Amino acid sequence: MWFPLRLKFFFFATLLAVVPLAIVGQNLTTLTRDELKSAANEDLTTVAAQLQNQFDTTFQGRWLSPLMVIRNGIDSDELDVPQKVSLLTLGLQELPDVVSLQLAVAGSNLPIMATDQAFSQRLEAQGLDPVALMTVSSDLIQNIEATGQYGRPLISRIEATGDWIATLALPLNTRIAGRQVTLAARIRLTTLTQLVDRHPFAQRGEITIIDQAGRTVLGTTQVQLIERDIVQSALPLIVAGARANALQNYTRPDGTQMLGAYAFPDWFPWAVVTELSEDSAYAVVNAITRQILIIGALGFALASIGALIFARRLTSPILKIGNVVEKVGAGDFSARVANVKVRDEIGQLSQRVNTMIAELGERLELMKFVSHGTMEAIQSADEGMSRGGIRKKVSVIFTDIRGYTEFSERVAPEVVIEALNEYFEVQTRIVEAHQGDVDKFIGDALVAVFEGDAMEQRAICCSVKIIDAMADLLEKFPEYNLHVGIGVASGEVVMGAMGAKSRMDYTVLGSTVNLSARLCSKADPGQVLIDRATRDAGDGLADVQFETLEAIPLKGYAEPVPTFAAKSSAPD
Repeated sequence: MWFPLRLKFFFFATLLAVVPLAIVGQNLTTLTRDELKSAANEDLTTVAAQLQNQFDTTFQGRWLSPLMVIRNGIDSDELDVPQKVSLLTLGLQELPDVVSLQLAVAGSNLPIMATDQAFSQRLEAQGLDPVALMTVSSDLIQNIEATGQYGRPLISRIEATGDWIATLALPLNTRIAGRQVTLAARIRLTTLTQLVDRHPFAQRGEITIIDQAGRTVLGTTQVQLIERDIVQSALPLIVAGARANALQNYTRPDGTQMLGAYAFPDWFPWAVVTELSEDSAYAVVNAITRQILIIGALGFALASIGALIFARRLTSPILKIGNVVEKVGAGDFSARVANVKVRDEIGQLSQRVNTMIAELGERLELMKFVSHGTMEAIQSADEGMSRGGIRKKVSVIFTDIRGYTEFSERVAPEVVIEALNEYFEVQTRIVEAHQGDVDKFIGDALVAVFEGDAMEQRAICCSVKIIDAMADLLEKFPEYNLHVGIGVASGEVVMGAMGAKSRMDYTVLGSTVNLSARLCSKADPGQVLIDRATRDAGDGLADVQFETLEAIPLKGYAEPVPTFAAKSSAPD
């Protein structure tokens, strides 16, 4: 039998109205205060421990481990000095928040250093010397070596900009002219600041990071908080390197009663202090007490308390639904609302949520099988898709794998599929990086369409990049012996939905598409052939050079077609 939610509230509120106000008020106040205090203490310790873990995870996973990988790469005897410098520069580009990387040679004042351009400009705007500020001195490296602090951050602050910087040094086994070489990094701690500022607890409590001197860190200014009891309790543990997380009740110098907790990151000489005033922690019970005293009406007070108590009964299924929705929002479409057996509106809601998630998951999987152009067309259609097309000026590229037939005959089908997926994955990433749209895959061929400004130039650059990437794949899988030929043509096409009413394909048709396919069929392995329209629009590309070829006779064309070859002009 279905029992409506509104009737549940009314039934329990009326039933509890017979309990005397004095007994319920006293018990509720005591119980709620104890529960809220316990919840507040648990929240304080959880937040402190959570930030402690996030600090350590961020440092080790985001910075230290990648820097160790770079250190090991630079330490390789197989790399010469220019290659090591290139690895240093590439590492700086890939590592978040790292503003400088340098190789310091003992006894030399001329380190090999790569710096973040944006951060350097930020320093220059303040009238500072970026090189001087971001260079790790020999004295500092010697001090790190003497104290055994390799791999641990040394924290400093740039007063002019308010930036907090961590200095990290890692020794290399490689020596230059018999001298010790050290990899040093400067890391901007903006990520840690954001972890604190964006934490939900900061909306109702205080999160403070203090150093061994009792000063705040990671903020725009430094404030001395040694007068707070909780800071005085944490300081000896910071100095001693202990990691004893704790809770504490105390009174601030201004008389505010506080609840607090602290935890200590393993990689930083700090304490994470979380604080919540008792007024905020007990706001609910104080409000209930004032309400009981002011209203004074037995029935209304008891009904309100009954509704509050019963609301707790509803918390569990509502939280389950909320957690599942949160997982779906993060992309987990396997999540389901489970173990909600109540036969009311909440039970129906959980069933509808599960149905909705299943349908969304199916639609997400279907999206992988259609092009971006198809999705945009569907989204822009007011009353569903209809057959038909419109003229558009586009650039079309055809890519075809050379040697595929022979390859598919000599290897297992599973290897063929794996190889095709590998080649198509690389080509698709390059197409999307140049703002193109993969229209379809035809056997071992890929068709991509480029629209909008500079579409011809983007199509040329994309094709050249694909040829370079295919050469890299050939080095990786020499046993495949697969190459790629590409044809590029630009002009008008008909773009739209074509086929039967019950099964349509959104694609492009026309002479431009045919010309691209014909050029692809004539292209040698590792060659990009383009038509005149694409060549004329390609002037000004710095990294591409063109070669005028003899006109090629193509099927369907009365006269030989003027053809050009495009290739990368960048040095190998």
